[in-house]
Amino acid sequence: MDVKEILARLIAFPSVVGTPNGAIADWIGDYCRTAGADVTVHLGPEGDRYNLFATVGPREGRGYILSGHMDVVPAGEREWSSDPFVLRAEDDRLYGRGTTDMKGFLACALAALPKLAAMNLRRPIHLAFSYDEEAGSRGVPHLIAELPNLCDAPLGAIIGEPSRMQAVRAHKGKAAVRLEVIGRSGHSSRPDLGLNAIHAMANLITAVAEYGKSLTSGPFHHDFAPPYSSLQVGVIAGGQAVNIIPDRCICDVEVRAVPDISPSSLLEPVRAKLAVLRDQGFEVGWQELSAYPGLALPEGSQLATLLRELTGQEPLAAVSYGTEAGLYQQAGIDSIICGPGDIGRAHRPDEYIEVGELAACQTMIEELGTHLAEG
Repeated sequence: MDVKEILARLIAFPSVVGTPNGAIADWIGDYCRTAGADVTVHLGPEGDRYNLFATVGPREGRGYILSGHMDVVPAGEREWSSDPFVLRAEDDRLYGRGTTDMKGFLACALAALPKLAAMNLRRPIHLAFSYDEEAGSRGVPHLIAELPNLCDAPLGAIIGEPSRMQAVRAHKGKAAVRLEVIGRSGHSSRPDLGLNAIHAMANLITAVAEYGKSLTSGPFHHDFAPPYSSLQVGVIAGGQAVNIIPDRCICDVEVRAVPDISPSSLLEPVRAKLAVLRDQGFEVGWQELSAYPGLALPEGSQLATLLRELTGQEPLAAVSYGTEAGLYQQAGIDSIICGPGDIGRAHRPDEYIEVGELAACQTMIEELGTHLAEG
């Protein structure tokens, strides 16, 4: 199968984040075995989602990981010009949910697999495909924890998130939490007898937003845009009807941190502001939704040098979006981002990838094999 045929098969699986992914994991596993790879599939704690790990080349020795995620964001937007789960070709573009983020990279790795398996590799190449990356990288920590049982310590990991095939050495870290305020319900004509959770949350959000503004004062890392850490309140929900005092309100807050700053540490002032509401008679809740560390690979690292050779481009210093790369680095594995597509096309209607981008990515992966093959 060529890369376009493989991509069409992958897009046809509606592997939306937070839903069972056994069908796509099974198909990829069968394909990898047929291509000559050794495959292990790991069930996550959710009971219906799987990580997949496949190896070509020698079973021992330090090699490289090609990392990607099998899940995609939902595709419910009305603006889609065609079925988002049916690959549509138009000129040099291939449309469908996940073409850029990031089934295009998966397709390239799978298309290259038969050629890699036929090479006399001195070191292994591993495919590490995770689930629920779009929900805060929930699947890959379980896969990373299993790596000592699956392979020798890798030399590095290439995370194939869309970067227009220019390697990226750094990204911000992220943490997200759900705040909950519980008051006391009642008839809206007697606000004195209730505790309005929405009013309390509104005051809290105002204070949190002001704190967020303070992050613009630094510390700075000028490789990023913006060059400082940031905070956003992204979701708020509460209340039943306008004539009922709302007894519950929730809001979701995220922070994105520049390197050397712990994302979770940026949320501690938010936790303190939430706790103050207890003194006003409210109950409060704090639920961690997701967290991953930033990525910071030195410019002169062996992995950055390798990607410069494989792509013919100087690695980009940093991007502001996040990936699983920081988690691999946290586990002691040098990591870098490099994949086909443009992040600007992701998470939107009529997502697409260009045929030439797929070809460039497959060539890069096959060149990695040549680099590791015996002469």
